[in-house]
Amino acid sequence: MRRPLGASGYGVSRCFSFSFLVGPRSLVLALVMSVFDGSPLRAETFYVATNGRDAWSGRSARPTRDGTDGPVATLAMALERARAFRAGNARESITILIREGTYELAEPVGLTEADSGLSESKPLLIAAYPKERPVLSGGRRITGWRRVAGRPGLWEADLPEAAAGTWRPRSLFVNGRRVVRARTPNVGQFFTMQGARLNDKPVRFRYRPGEFKPAWAGESGAEVVGFEKWTTFRQPIREVVATSNLMTLVGAAASHTREVNARYFIENVPDALDAAGEWWLDVKAGKIRYLAPDGEDLTRAEVVAPRLQALLEARGDASSRRAIRLVVLRGLTFRHTDWSLPADGYTDVQAAVRIRGDLHFEAAVGCRIEACTLEHLAGYGVDFGRACQGNAVVGCDLFDLGAGGVRIGESSPTPDAFAANHSHVVTDNHLRALGRVYPSAIGVLVLHSGTNRVAHNRIHDLFYTAISVGWNWGYQETACRANLIEFNHLHDVGQGLLSDMGGIYTLGIQKGTVVRNNLIHDIEAHTYGGWGLYADEGSTGIVWENNVVYRCKSAGFHQHYGRENVVRNNIFAFNREHQLMRTRDEGHISFYFTNNIVIFDSGTLLGSNWRNDRFHIDGNIYCDRRAPGVPPGLKMAGAAWSQWQARGHDAHSVFADPGFMDAARFDFRLKPDSLARARGFKPIDLSVVGVRERERSRLRR
Repeated sequence: MRRPLGASGYGVSRCFSFSFLVGPRSLVLALVMSVFDGSPLRAETFYVATNGRDAWSGRSARPTRDGTDGPVATLAMALERARAFRAGNARESITILIREGTYELAEPVGLTEADSGLSESKPLLIAAYPKERPVLSGGRRITGWRRVAGRPGLWEADLPEAAAGTWRPRSLFVNGRRVVRARTPNVGQFFTMQGARLNDKPVRFRYRPGEFKPAWAGESGAEVVGFEKWTTFRQPIREVVATSNLMTLVGAAASHTREVNARYFIENVPDALDAAGEWWLDVKAGKIRYLAPDGEDLTRAEVVAPRLQALLEARGDASSRRAIRLVVLRGLTFRHTDWSLPADGYTDVQAAVRIRGDLHFEAAVGCRIEACTLEHLAGYGVDFGRACQGNAVVGCDLFDLGAGGVRIGESSPTPDAFAANHSHVVTDNHLRALGRVYPSAIGVLVLHSGTNRVAHNRIHDLFYTAISVGWNWGYQETACRANLIEFNHLHDVGQGLLSDMGGIYTLGIQKGTVVRNNLIHDIEAHTYGGWGLYADEGSTGIVWENNVVYRCKSAGFHQHYGRENVVRNNIFAFNREHQLMRTRDEGHISFYFTNNIVIFDSGTLLGSNWRNDRFHIDGNIYCDRRAPGVPPGLKMAGAAWSQWQARGHDAHSVFADPGFMDAARFDFRLKPDSLARARGFKPIDLSVVGVRERERSRLRR
């Protein structure tokens, strides 16, 4: 798997308050917001250019006429020059400007606390030269392509490092697109197990006769990629018994994710190189082979294979408990990283949580990534780990990532205030084509971290949850609280590959967390669990309000179990199987569901378990488009409408047309004379949902 990045404890001091946070928090988010308001800063500037030389000073944007000085050739050298300058000019700010072009990195860019900005008015700025878009790449171009005789469309190029064992890429990009590592069956198709797995450690299952060729077991690079519920696994093959169609893999999988007739495919066998757009690395011969679509000429194509597994590592000093502070990355493109696989394979737990970010921060305070592009990467894009506080990702494009977009926090809590993770801002980003290596990855994943704001993002085209907040299955107190999730546009999530997902997913006690004004639609699970708003195990103290959720497979809202959540003034529309779901009976109030509009034309209004009446549901408008008024034969968790009201539910709710402008076309604006307005429903303005282009344009000036 991708190389894990270490984490240590760090501490901070200084307090501040921020408008949506609850109580004072340590560190500098409010200060950071004042730093980056667009005001000009005086700074010592160093330049990087593709025609530069690392022997030069870096003080000029272009080579001098006599060729004796000019920009440096690498960002690493620019940082070295900046550190040397800072040693004699401790109070001067530093700016590094990178000229147009592609910079193939020999190793990840390394930043330490010594590279910190000096104050709110003197950050370290690493930015694109005005009106240029430099690329920092972890890859290398592959050239020398030639056609393979007798195989129409097949090309090959030499990669002697593969035979030597010094470089064996697992990803390939042709003309700016990720191409498929040879697999069978081809993209969009799967093999299926016979029944469920027979064993967890090691994974053992029966394959269907004729689907697996015993010769594949002898391929040293062959891997089985399997899909079960909300998890995936990727493992080499240990043994195949052809007489009984029994396959044994090298690693383990969890018993609770067993799935009957689970799907899988075989990757990285030469027989699978049979569809245009697939490639295969012949390790023994030291060659890359690629089956090109019609008309694609590899002699003219840009073909890149990644060498690095991370592009930037910004770490404070763990031993002295000093953070790296006030570093800004602006207008840069980060491109091309790869992944690896342990000898016993990879099995996901949930959310691809073991995968770190290609831009990784630890003990980082007040750092900011703005107007950057992250594309063709193998892990999460940005990762704010242990002791990260008050950082931001704003106005960025994250595209074609192996895992998710932004990962915040750690999977284990810490009592150390210095090591705590909190108060980040993720706004106005466009995240798409995620989970290309690790399908269970999340668009924005918030673990043990509080007082974050995730807002005005557009997240789509991924195979699991768009935004996930919390990492505790139950009622233990954690630091994950007072998060604000608002004005995000989340759609085309799941796409039928995995199950048990949501547009927005929460776990554990989260006092003060608010989920509001989000537009969520087209959440599609493979079997069960395509939900818009998903309050999973222990979700407690969360306000869900002013959200619009439509066209989800399983329900618009589902609470597995939790306590005293508030669900109010939302629109749930045209969800397919059910509109609302509740799973577990508990002795306390599950939630308060009031002043919502639920409109539907298929399935049932209520799904799963509503037995013990420990919930408050009232003052809602329901509309079943299949019948006017209360539908004949309506059952509310097995009860007739009158019986349901006699149990104390929906005493002030009605079945009626809420008065939308055009619900059939998903126009949920309210007519001036609508029933919903008359009953006090607050109109939801979707015009400001998603990425604000004005904000992004401001960052790019």
